[in-house]
Amino acid sequence: MNVLIKSAVVVDHTNKKLDQKKRDILIKGGKIEKIAASIENVRGIKIVEQPNLHVSVGWFDSSVSFGEPGYEERETIANGLAVAASSGFTDIVLNSNTYPVPDSSGDIAFLTNRFEEGPSRLYPLGALTIKSEGKELAELYDMKNTGAVGFYDFKKPMENANLLKLALQYSQVFNGLILSFPMDLQIAGVGIVNEGKISTALGLKGIPALAEELQIARDLFILEYTGGSLHIPTISTARSVQLIAEAKKKGLDVSCSTAIHNLWFTDEILEGFESNTKVMPPLRNHKDLKSLRRALKDGIIDFVTSDHTPLDIELKRVEFDNAAYGSIGLETAFGILNQIYDTPTTIEILTRGRHRFGVPETAISEGKTANITFFDPEITAAPGMKDIKSTSKNSIFLNEMLKGKIYGVYAHGHLKLND
Repeated sequence: MNVLIKSAVVVDHTNKKLDQKKRDILIKGGKIEKIAASIENVRGIKIVEQPNLHVSVGWFDSSVSFGEPGYEERETIANGLAVAASSGFTDIVLNSNTYPVPDSSGDIAFLTNRFEEGPSRLYPLGALTIKSEGKELAELYDMKNTGAVGFYDFKKPMENANLLKLALQYSQVFNGLILSFPMDLQIAGVGIVNEGKISTALGLKGIPALAEELQIARDLFILEYTGGSLHIPTISTARSVQLIAEAKKKGLDVSCSTAIHNLWFTDEILEGFESNTKVMPPLRNHKDLKSLRRALKDGIIDFVTSDHTPLDIELKRVEFDNAAYGSIGLETAFGILNQIYDTPTTIEILTRGRHRFGVPETAISEGKTANITFFDPEITAAPGMKDIKSTSKNSIFLNEMLKGKIYGVYAHGHLKLND
């Protein structure tokens, strides 16, 4: 589809000539043909014109779960990608959080062939071990050749240190990325929330920060020994930030992410025993939150994720102790980040990460493939249950004040504008 974007403020810190300038942008054949102060309307071209319209390179999320295959009632791939597009995300990495888990090239082929024509694209992670049981490495090489962008047993730590060592050594042959969830299960024990004053006051079993930090320290020692590429998803503590910063100074090929809810909430919110606040890793304390925010802005934490995890209502509408972990987050990601940081910083954060996963990058520049998100950074609103487009409604951010509105996206030759 050919599109003419009118009077849009370009937000792109990598392009000083365009950044914060109001421009018209003409897209033909999926590529940006012209950028100018004013471009005359041409018959037959779709016009995109909105109040206080801003544009940036399309946003990227490195940790998204849907449900299909196996849990289609939570979220199908088709609806999940539609939600991603309406939330401003043009590219997402899909977690190995399905049944069965994708641990073969056939499974990866199924996922890459399932998305329908539209502006958002998924890039699947393959399971690191067969059935994500942590006993034997899955078909890493074959999955990589079929389209897997990394290997991860979703939210399951690699307890067998030697297996992680072998994965890091083997994956170097084909430039694979290994993901390791940061949690020592023996230290975590039967804990369900952050260990601290709040867990004690509420009578909830706690997970010490040590459980995360000890696993990260172990994984970094192994990485230093083996070489290879390691990504540590969704870190949550101040000490974790320090450990990864030290590893990067040594020159280790390590990256990490943090979940948006760990940037916004502390464990104090648990006092309401609302099951949507039960997430993994758990919400931590104010010191951790401040450290995560600073490290993300400074680039020690490489990128942020919505950690979008749709769940059946039956898994959340139970006693807090028995509730499943996870929250959806695609639809609220921009509005929350835009409350924490200024808009240019928010956009810089939301556009990071593609290179780490081998996802094609682009730019707002003449001759480049058009991959663009449309938004207004100023409108505020507090979304309720009726506003959620995801099939599952387990949002930790219900009724939280969001800053910013997404108008839609143009990417992969397709335009999607929100109602």
